Amino acid sequence: MSMEMTAWHALYRATHAQERRRLSRETLRRIAGFARPHRLMLSWFLLLSVAMAGLAVVTPVLAGAVVNAIVAGDDPGVVVRLAVLIAVIAVAEAGLGLVTRWLSASIGEGLILHLRTAVFDHVQRMPVAFFTRTRTGALVSRLNNDVIGAQRAFSDTLSGVAGNLVTLLLTLVVMIGISWQITALALLLLPVFVLPARRMGTRLARLQREAADHNAAMGTRMTERFSAPGATLVKLFGRPAEESAEFAGRAGRVRDIGVRIAMAQSTFVTALTLVSALALALVYGLGGFHALRGTLDAGAIVSLALLLTRLYAPLTALAGARVEVMSALVSFERVFEVLDLKPLVAEKPDARRVPDEPVSLEFDEVTFGYPAADKVSLASLEDVAQLDDRGGVDVLHQVSFRAEAGQMVALVGSSGAGKSTIAQLAARLYDADAGAVRLGGVDVRDLTADSIRETLGMVTQDGHLFHESIRANLLLARPEATEEEVWEVLHRARLATLVSSLPDGLDTVVGERGYRLSGGERQRLTIARLLLARPQVVILDEATAHLDSTSEAAVQEALGEALAGRTSLVIAHRLSTVRAADLILVVEDGRVVERGTHAELLAAGGRYRELHHTQFDQPAAVAEGV
Repeated sequence: MSMEMTAWHALYRATHAQERRRLSRETLRRIAGFARPHRLMLSWFLLLSVAMAGLAVVTPVLAGAVVNAIVAGDDPGVVVRLAVLIAVIAVAEAGLGLVTRWLSASIGEGLILHLRTAVFDHVQRMPVAFFTRTRTGALVSRLNNDVIGAQRAFSDTLSGVAGNLVTLLLTLVVMIGISWQITALALLLLPVFVLPARRMGTRLARLQREAADHNAAMGTRMTERFSAPGATLVKLFGRPAEESAEFAGRAGRVRDIGVRIAMAQSTFVTALTLVSALALALVYGLGGFHALRGTLDAGAIVSLALLLTRLYAPLTALAGARVEVMSALVSFERVFEVLDLKPLVAEKPDARRVPDEPVSLEFDEVTFGYPAADKVSLASLEDVAQLDDRGGVDVLHQVSFRAEAGQMVALVGSSGAGKSTIAQLAARLYDADAGAVRLGGVDVRDLTADSIRETLGMVTQDGHLFHESIRANLLLARPEATEEEVWEVLHRARLATLVSSLPDGLDTVVGERGYRLSGGERQRLTIARLLLARPQVVILDEATAHLDSTSEAAVQEALGEALAGRTSLVIAHRLSTVRAADLILVVEDGRVVERGTHAELLAAGGRYRELHHTQFDQPAAVAEGV
């Protein structure tokens, strides 16, 4: 490695230094657990890294021997043999380099796969509350940046420490054997080489953090403005000139910082390259003086000069080895933080499937409060200094009802009364704090997650679609569905004509969150997905809340198909959609305050009659077409 490259590596390590932390025995134990499947490859990796370090020291010695042979006028065969040996060593180094690189890549990528899969699978088991609190970007960073940072502990740091240590020891031994005086003087220049890297690294780290903050702010602004709803909002209420000026200002600050970083880096590398040149001048000057006096041969000078270039690199690398180790540990700990979050909804080892018979849905004295942030999230994932410790306040109080197989139960009431919470408990997105939710007479906590998903389907008021094709969004419900079955549910959801008219048909990409479709089309596509899943129990959570009357009519037709012959729980704001329900529950403040059929509740003259009067008897409501 050249002196200039050594300077750049020293600067990089200093710039990326992490806060000093204590080595955690538990962290090391868990790291060892992830490394265990790769232990054979790790052993070969370390062994070959050490062998390469040894070969790196042999070449300068042989180069000195070649010079001595030439100066002494030895047999040309000696020079040729030495040259061949240097070539063989070079080929061996190249071969070992390829093998160690393959081992490094295999170990590193294998570890990344293991860690990412573990985090991804764990995150999928987290409750919905985790996702409502967590910044998506911060979570994705754990799967990308931190996992890769942890991987470097094996692919780079471990081999670097072993190889550099062997290289350093062998180089020092050989250099001292040639001339301990010149070696000692060369080592005196080491602080001039290392200390500026630390000081300059601190300054550069500060500048890079500032640039990262501005880049993050620009990224957030672009993400918000470039999404479909964000772009619409800017066009409706934004001020283009001010938006452009704000963005240009941040981009300008990043430009200015970039210039300062570039100049600081260049100044640093130039200064350290100059120091290394002075060290070489010292070797040539002092070594030449001794050679002319006959106390040192010419080949020794060449060997010392070449060895000097191999001395500074491992010294500076080992000086920053602790920083690299701590950086890797920090990455591992950030990954383990996510893995240590306990899923609130867990499947029992002896869980069983939902009974095959027609399925009823029952709530038995259910009480529930949403968990506090410290139970489901991390401060670093929310970008806050301290998690909100509020939570555990009951939002449902002893809710009881039963939907027999094939019956429709409707939930009505004010916004925030707890209707959607009931739906989430029915789908086991959360577990009740007290009481029980039963499917087919069995507590959902005793059922397998797969059988619950097969038995129960849900459509929310903002049916989500992935930025994928119509086919992919539908097959999410049942991947093994045939083409005929897909078109059948599209017909039943009143979407077949639309999909047939699209240029790519089923392979048409719907866009982010399905924004290439209208609101009614998106909702009917989510209903088609529900129909393809063929659930026995259907939950509709305000499925037509944000639709115009035309779209609502089309969606209601599709919902009629979805509800036919199925046990259903329907949450509705418009009371006209639930008149035919077998049972209507009026929910207020987390309690069922009234229950009965449409006619019974109107006759009772309570809260339901009040809601009905508000929607159908007021002039304002009539004017709005309710």
